Amino acid sequence: MGFYDSVYKMGLLLCDRDGGLKPMDAEQLRECAHEMVDFIADYYKNIESFPVLSQVQPGYLRELLPDSAPACPESLQDVLDDVQNKILPGVTHWQSPEYFAYFPSNSSVAGFLGEMLSAGINMVGFSWITSPAATELEMIVLDWLAKALNLPDEFLSQGKGGGVIQGTASEAVLVVLLAARDKVLRRVGKDAIGKLVAYSSDQTHSALLKACKIAGIHSENCRVLKTDASSEYALSPESLSEAISQDIASGLIPFFLCATVRKLGKCWYYIINSCGSSASTGKISNSNGLWLHVDAAYAGSACICPEFRHYIDGVEEANSFNMNAHKWFLTNFDCSALWVKDRSALIQSLSTNPEFLQNKVSFSRQHGCGFQRLASPLRTQVQAYIRNHIELARKFEEFVKLDPRFEVAARRNFSLVCFRLLPTDQNNLESANRLNHELLDAVNSTGKLFISHTVLSNKYVLRFAVGAPLTEERHVVAAWTTLQEKASELLRNSQDSSAVV
Repeated sequence: MGFYDSVYKMGLLLCDRDGGLKPMDAEQLRECAHEMVDFIADYYKNIESFPVLSQVQPGYLRELLPDSAPACPESLQDVLDDVQNKILPGVTHWQSPEYFAYFPSNSSVAGFLGEMLSAGINMVGFSWITSPAATELEMIVLDWLAKALNLPDEFLSQGKGGGVIQGTASEAVLVVLLAARDKVLRRVGKDAIGKLVAYSSDQTHSALLKACKIAGIHSENCRVLKTDASSEYALSPESLSEAISQDIASGLIPFFLCATVRKLGKCWYYIINSCGSSASTGKISNSNGLWLHVDAAYAGSACICPEFRHYIDGVEEANSFNMNAHKWFLTNFDCSALWVKDRSALIQSLSTNPEFLQNKVSFSRQHGCGFQRLASPLRTQVQAYIRNHIELARKFEEFVKLDPRFEVAARRNFSLVCFRLLPTDQNNLESANRLNHELLDAVNSTGKLFISHTVLSNKYVLRFAVGAPLTEERHVVAAWTTLQEKASELLRNSQDSSAVV
């Protein structure tokens, strides 16, 4: 709501008798903070009463708000009334227990209380001297998280590596791509940028291609390698090695590989160990200087559980590793943790060292932000939280398997189930895709739950991702009931249409 408060309202200031502005004193702040906490508590208490997916039409808000900001600040109660009546109807409730779309972007009481504390202190940590605690606590907390993930010691700040908080995984891949680019160009010369080649699979997030554009990597030098169901959409080390060999033979310079432990549209996992094995043979990283980045934006959180840690086996071969704490780690958006083995590569690529940042105490690292979002949730029982979501997803998967009208479209690894409704004529792909598209729309229009979709091997597939903090088994059962009811209606209508024809 920050943009709303700053642009439309000015709720933290008061008008004096002369019409001027003055800041709140401590007691006024205390009173307003209590009002805000009560509002948030009531929101969570009543969150199940809202449609999960906002039902408004584009442009609805312009009709409700004035053309310009008010001349004088209004009361906090007026602001909260507007939020209740005008803003919340246009909100898709990501924290709702019936939210099962995309991937989670969950918060927690610990997370937003930490956010409140940080916002109140409002420290600015762009260098050590501007707020020593900001720099040092970020390093310490990211070392904690690295140890929880059992990352190699090379990723810890006590050595040459370390962690830094980015906004998103998209920012993280851009940062390391720039570092990898500049590291190679320092060796081969800056005029060779047109020869640099980056590799990924067709399951990699499109953020990599955007990062390549920003970094000046030619689009024809972005190798998106095809995957298929036979390998559960994992990147084949053989196809990767073949592509690299062909590029080297053509006089090009392989420099970057993004290995994905999750995909925004799907949830299939590269066998990172396979990529690492290829690298360790000298075909990739050792002889060609290829930077291996592991994107574990979603799945990384689960890897703090020992039983899921094997999904990032081989990470010791990587140059960098990233996970989004704001997805499944009870941390407010946006907070994406990035670790590198060699922080000097980032510093050389991204630092400018202007005079105003020079001081007698300095750390050789890039500074992030948002440590306060991560520190509090890290101390809670996150493992049990994640295991519960995975168990709820397993139960939903069993529901799908027990209904012969549906099929599970891909193996479930964590808390994402990919499934689809089978049409009467299973050989008609177009009909099947249309049927599942209609089911998605029918379910989401009820407001009872929100799911999303992807396309896999040309099949329109529904996605059910468990990850909202308040989700319980009853919500999963209710969601499945709604899916079955809407499926029955669609199949019945489809049969009636066929009978008429």
